[in-house]
Amino acid sequence: MSAVSSRAGRSVALLAPLLLFLIGFFVWPLLSMMSQAVSDQAVLSLLPRSAVVLTDWDRKSPPTVPMQMALMEDLKAVDDDQALGDMVRRLNSARSGFRTLMSKTTRALDDTANPPANLVSIDKRWEKPEFWLAIADALSPLTDRNLLAAVDLGRNSTGDIEHLPADQSVNRVILVRTFWIAALVTFACAGIGFPYAMIAASLTGWKRDLMLAAVLLPLWTSLLVRTAAWFILLQEKGLINDLLQTLGLINAPLPLIFNRTGVVIAMTHVLLPFMVLPIYSVLITIPKNLMPAAASLGAPPWRAFLRVLLPLSLRGLASGSLLVFISAIGYYITPALIGGPGDQMISSIIAFYAMGSANWGMAGALGVVLLVATLLLYGVYARLSTGEPGRR
Repeated sequence: MSAVSSRAGRSVALLAPLLLFLIGFFVWPLLSMMSQAVSDQAVLSLLPRSAVVLTDWDRKSPPTVPMQMALMEDLKAVDDDQALGDMVRRLNSARSGFRTLMSKTTRALDDTANPPANLVSIDKRWEKPEFWLAIADALSPLTDRNLLAAVDLGRNSTGDIEHLPADQSVNRVILVRTFWIAALVTFACAGIGFPYAMIAASLTGWKRDLMLAAVLLPLWTSLLVRTAAWFILLQEKGLINDLLQTLGLINAPLPLIFNRTGVVIAMTHVLLPFMVLPIYSVLITIPKNLMPAAASLGAPPWRAFLRVLLPLSLRGLASGSLLVFISAIGYYITPALIGGPGDQMISSIIAFYAMGSANWGMAGALGVVLLVATLLLYGVYARLSTGEPGRR
């Protein structure tokens, strides 16, 4: 028993660095991103007195004197301008007009020579329950606002979920665009990768090794370098357009960059190995005498392919397609450099929220949506890769 425990202890010790690495660089960032998507501490951390008083408010009547006094005391106690700005952005997103209202209110509260009697004396908008309702809703430490906004949904004044106005409904369009571009790249990879894998599987020796090395070559080069190379090749005066014009196939340069065409071409080149390898791994397990046997029974080549080879290789094709699709939906560098404004994918919007507007809640919510979609697709991929039980 002691020997078994000793071996188990050594195994755990050997795996400990890997487990710590996974927890520190994968699990913890994912949990942090998911917590940012549902966390809403921007208002609660600055308005503790208001949080206590607003619990007794009926959410319909005008604000009471204790409510106004509590909010005034909370605002006077704020000494962090960045935290105040975060709170104002949060409230302004829930109720338009909070930015100017808070700016006017904080200036009045800073005037110690003429202190205001109450908030209504500063601005009449403080009489409206709508502004206090936005504060009351924002005092909860958890929220589904970002997750709903990630798919263009929100809650109205009664708390019911509804679609956001047309001028605020952009995330769903970008998500659809992301999946559509990923689907186009997947179809392009399948169209090129399947014949390539068939040829590679039919060869032997150095010829097969050469074809596999050619398709694996992109994996040996940095993604940024590959994208920059396509940026040069696809320009109006790039190698592709110059070659086509030299051969007389076109009279004017083709628009191959800053559009959907360039994005699909560059992403197809990068992701092609992930399509070829799963298909190739299935094709080499198929007996080579099946196609000649079908031909000997009178089947023409196209029928033998459709009735024999294609059904047997569908598992590899499906696995490769899902692997390419999963990888494509998270692409950022290639669409950002090669595509135009209408070709940016959801990863670009996540980067904007995280670095451009410092809205980590929305960045985390969009990341959660993308993570859920990826996990669902990966579950299908894992199922197809291992095969269904009982069918082996």
